[in-house]
Amino acid sequence: SAGDVFNVVETDKQARDIIDYRLRKAKNSKVTASKTSLEELFLRASGTGKTKELPLIIKGDVHGSIEAIITSLNKIENDEVKLKILHNAVGGITESDITLAKASGALILGFNVRANNAAAREGDENKIDIRYYSIIYNLIDDIKAIMSGMLSPIIREVYIGSVSVREVFNVSKVGKIAGSYVIKGVIKRGAGVRLLREDVVIHEGKLKTLKRFKEDVKEVREGFECGVAFENYDNIKVGDSLEVFEIVEEQQKI
Repeated sequence: SAGDVFNVVETDKQARDIIDYRLRKAKNSKVTASKTSLEELFLRASGTGKTKELPLIIKGDVHGSIEAIITSLNKIENDEVKLKILHNAVGGITESDITLAKASGALILGFNVRANNAAAREGDENKIDIRYYSIIYNLIDDIKAIMSGMLSPIIREVYIGSVSVREVFNVSKVGKIAGSYVIKGVIKRGAGVRLLREDVVIHEGKLKTLKRFKEDVKEVREGFECGVAFENYDNIKVGDSLEVFEIVEEQQKI
């Protein structure tokens, strides 16, 4: 393969002995790895509280292209996901590249090169992700997208509505039902709800009941009346207000 080093020895026997030794060493050190797809790589890298790594193998047409790719990749900074370039070399993608990718779970990037038939066949059999590029910017954008997919999502709270409690009814087998009026936005079944009394939060939870007249409904919008009841909580009084919110996950981008 391109980039290999030739060693010169005095006799044919010495050369064969060295080859046998290297073959035995490679066989003994070979790591048994599971088949790795990009999706499995995301799952494997999803541990919390640890720096995640995206291992890469880069093969290119000339050294200049590879150096430019590595320089551009090194400029991608993120505290949660790090790039780890396991191997880079000039030349086509070979079976040894597939073996390394299988053992390490690496993504193979080919820049103006292709996998030979044997490597392509072995890559398909082992679900190795091989990606081909001819423009460096496309390669960099793709790696940024993959790294973004490995980032933990941003979890934030979104306010969606306010509700005023105007009457409280005791209903057998149900408990207290708050006859309420949606002042702003919308109240949704399953959304998070805080109960406020004199602007102080006294309870946070979810609704077990949301009714419009006698019918169970999924949501009630601004300007309409509704009946609500909390799960495992019934300390509700006239004049209380409800703050309704949803938890939203947003994917980070690099």
